[in-house]
Amino acid sequence: MEPKSKNVIDEATVSTRLSLQCESIAPNTTTIRSLDWERSRFDIEFGLRNGTTYNSFIIEGKKKALIDTSHAKFKETWLKTLKEQVDPQTIDYLIVSHTEPDHSGLISDILDLNNNIEIVGSKVAIQFLENQVHKPFKSTTIKTGDNLDLGINPSNSIHHQIEFFSAPNLHWPDTIFSFDHATSVLYTCDAFGLHFCTDELFDLNADLILPDFRYYYDCLMGPNARSVIQALKRIKKLPTINTIAVGHGPLLRHNIELWLNNYQEWSSQRNKGEGYAAICYISQYGSCDQLSQAIALGASKANAEIQLIDIRATDAQELSALIGEAKAVIVPTWGNQIDTELQNAIGTLLAAIKTTQWVAVYESYGKNDEPIDVIAKKLRDLGQKEAFSPLRVKQAPDAKTLQQFEEAGTDLGQLLNLKKNIASIKSIDGDLMKAMGRISGGLYVVTASQGDGPNQRQGAMVASWVSQASFKPPGLTVAVAKDRAIETLMQVGDYFVLNVLEENNYQQLFKQFLKRFPPGADRFKNISIIENAAKGGPVLQDALAYLDCFVKQRLETTDHWIIYAQVEKGNISNPDAKTAVHHRKVGTYY
Repeated sequence: MEPKSKNVIDEATVSTRLSLQCESIAPNTTTIRSLDWERSRFDIEFGLRNGTTYNSFIIEGKKKALIDTSHAKFKETWLKTLKEQVDPQTIDYLIVSHTEPDHSGLISDILDLNNNIEIVGSKVAIQFLENQVHKPFKSTTIKTGDNLDLGINPSNSIHHQIEFFSAPNLHWPDTIFSFDHATSVLYTCDAFGLHFCTDELFDLNADLILPDFRYYYDCLMGPNARSVIQALKRIKKLPTINTIAVGHGPLLRHNIELWLNNYQEWSSQRNKGEGYAAICYISQYGSCDQLSQAIALGASKANAEIQLIDIRATDAQELSALIGEAKAVIVPTWGNQIDTELQNAIGTLLAAIKTTQWVAVYESYGKNDEPIDVIAKKLRDLGQKEAFSPLRVKQAPDAKTLQQFEEAGTDLGQLLNLKKNIASIKSIDGDLMKAMGRISGGLYVVTASQGDGPNQRQGAMVASWVSQASFKPPGLTVAVAKDRAIETLMQVGDYFVLNVLEENNYQQLFKQFLKRFPPGADRFKNISIIENAAKGGPVLQDALAYLDCFVKQRLETTDHWIIYAQVEKGNISNPDAKTAVHHRKVGTYY
């Protein structure tokens, strides 16, 4: 068993708890982990229940390499700790796994300490950094199969040789993996990571971190499942891996096969659709990265196959093929004044679109965007069907905007899989489904709310698959379809409210929450609610009773999540009334 980490350096304990951890993880290999204990939001605004970490690494052969840096909020203590481990002037290489600010936030500071350091990264990463650091630097671009020889460490004669391979869209287009053949450590940055802050260095307790590992995959890697599978194929060609040194969370050592198999299984499940949606974006332009990820997340919840495409970074021939083979193409707005390279890429994209495809457009919220209606008209003039109405962004994207984009993505995913889902239902034995339909249940409305003001996300749905599951503590289960928008708000550690509908007073609420809402619509418009009565969300004023629930576990089925929640609080408005009951004739619908 690995010893519990001992080298933890407190940075702040007043309002936001930050700390640093510095440990050896392999011969001549050290990690500096920045522990962000209380961060509650990340990337596409999915909630963090257990904080996160930003992990960087030092490898010392004859030459020294630093893999990634940290978030700018750790600047003083991270640089201090780095200097205690190695003289920055002696670092020969900075390997940039990818350029998102939580991993590259201190690159400019490293260059101030050593302007002779050579930055190693993908072609796209180097281009991104040129626009980020605003100072000259030495660089080498690498691709799959390239190697970096760090030479032999003079103290123990270990020869460190780093092999690189490209892992685009995991989850940025510039991502590379690095494998040290001397120590069998694979450095993957975002891939295989999880937002879980702990000073336990390795994955000693797989059961503890599995929910966060899965949640992270669903939010960031699932929408890129096609790219995940390609990366896994490359990983299988490597020698036995001793450690997966991730960019977030504990490092993976004790359950590597489990984590790899999970990624393989989950990604394979997401690649069984009848065709994929090409969700295009322009890297580092406006909010394009963030908004495209939100659409992709929503589509993947509906079990649709997704291909995220960076218009700027994708080779013209590959771009044409990816667009032409897609079943749907989602396009962002772009600037009025764009460089020749991007202009040519957009021309390639538009030329590759076919009349048989679904198309849609969304605003990037960049500077001086081409008007969305102009681009939408260009797409209509090509003769395509509209996948969803243009998504407009009038201010910097907040949680509500991202929820709207996610819900539009879910609608897109349902559209792509419509024929397959109908065929699946028709293939089920009729007598069996009639028998299943005789299972009755009550009628409920599940509500959930997270955040405040512009960052508030709310959801609601009618539920009938609800059952009490435990006495001590009082608990219940509710089945939630994977493509329900509210599912995002019902992760382990979240709260929700179960509103019980009354037998003789449920029709208005039933009709309101059973109908299909357009993306971003207010579910509670014209409905009387009681705010702040429960932690989980709004309580419906006309409900017979409510239960305030805390999610403890989630069980996955083929098309639903079974949510087990402990009930912390509840009340009833009419002790003499009965719960509305739902009777079905067949088991193929609710």
